[in-house]
Amino acid sequence: MLNNALFIVATPIGNLQDITLRALDTLKNAQVIACEDTRVTKKLFSLLGLKPDKIFISYQDHNEQEKAQEIIDIINQGKSVALVSDAGSPLISDPGYKLVRKCNEQNIKVVTVPGASAVISALQISGLATNRFMFAGFIPNKEKARLDLFLEFKNINTTLVFYETANRLGKTLATMEQVFNSREIAVAREITKLYEECIRGNAKSLIKHYTQNPPKGEIVIMVAPPDTNSALEIDLEKELLLRLNQMSLKSAVKEVSGLANINKNQVYDLALRLKNEKL
Repeated sequence: MLNNALFIVATPIGNLQDITLRALDTLKNAQVIACEDTRVTKKLFSLLGLKPDKIFISYQDHNEQEKAQEIIDIINQGKSVALVSDAGSPLISDPGYKLVRKCNEQNIKVVTVPGASAVISALQISGLATNRFMFAGFIPNKEKARLDLFLEFKNINTTLVFYETANRLGKTLATMEQVFNSREIAVAREITKLYEECIRGNAKSLIKHYTQNPPKGEIVIMVAPPDTNSALEIDLEKELLLRLNQMSLKSAVKEVSGLANINKNQVYDLALRLKNEKL
């Protein structure tokens, strides 16, 4: 029997054999299972040969605040609770941190039961630098938000890691081509499954590949760090054109002058000319 505590339990992201012995023992002995989708987790229990003789609580983004205290109350009654996501490590772009925070505030013991993580697994097969990386979560669906995100991270000297869905990959790579130019990008999909693959290239070559081979499954996109010799070289015209399609001339000038660390007046004349050429 487990001590009354919150156990953060990683589950497989594809291959069921990636479940750890400790995770199996924790899921077997926990009295309550907090999960995103009870149907998904009960199916996982069946596949793993575990008896579903538990209390299953739905814990999702939309009910995270109200359910957090309910789970803490259950723990205070002397029960053990295992928190799982639909796949992989809980809290990584999944609900959970508010619950952990509340547990910390109320002196509830929190225990990690580590295991599979799509972020780490993708980096391991990417061939990109892994000494420093930044995980930025899911890429926004709207074009402007997507562009703004990439522009924000463009010059950070680290490997960038994103989650994406198969049906949006083409749009995302098109935006990446605008922002990251010829930087190397790795697209990992079906990680740990039969058709696991990681395709590397620049955005242009990847667009061509996935146009001919429409992707399926969950996707992790990784972008190599900028070339240290060219990271600070700013193509003013290109940066302005990117922004003039999305915002006012004044806002575009302000952003690009800050990015290039030069006087706004120098950027304004170029922006005005580019805008007039578009008319």
